[in-house]
Amino acid sequence: MTGFFEKIDKFKPVYDVIYKVDLFICKLLLIADILITSMAVLGRYIPFIPDPAWSEEVVLTLMSYMAVLSAALAIRKGSHIRMTAFDRYLPKKLLVLLDLLADALVFVLAIVMLTVGWQYASTLGAKGTYVSMPWLSRFWMYAPIPLAGLFMIIFEIEAIYNHIKRLVLGEEAQV
Repeated sequence: MTGFFEKIDKFKPVYDVIYKVDLFICKLLLIADILITSMAVLGRYIPFIPDPAWSEEVVLTLMSYMAVLSAALAIRKGSHIRMTAFDRYLPKKLLVLLDLLADALVFVLAIVMLTVGWQYASTLGAKGTYVSMPWLSRFWMYAPIPLAGLFMIIFEIEAIYNHIKRLVLGEEAQV
């Protein structure tokens, strides 16, 4: 059985690249958010710096991208807020099973985010436009939900695999 896990573990570099791409996107979004917000605030007080009408809507859209994409990052690292007060009193296998159950439920949520989010973004969400940018579809406001669902599915597959590996191989299979 360890041979099977060794073969699957060869995909870890792919997950590392996907994680780095997601992290890089979050960093770019944060930089753009800071620059646009700074320009808007400075534009209120310094006459030669523009204060564009679109800045608030763009900043809010970028923040929504960052929020859901960084949630996918937290899935990979296992850094979401969780209740661990009773972990030391429960058997290790039960903890792994509970983690597996939690990740399976988050996996279902990610599938819903991908399917329903895409359906909403591409239909109803695509019909509206931004108030300050009537040429830009509101699709871009709702697109982070299916995008984050995709990243979450990818990272949940890895998390579920790691739990199964720990169940089969025991504690020596720490990730």
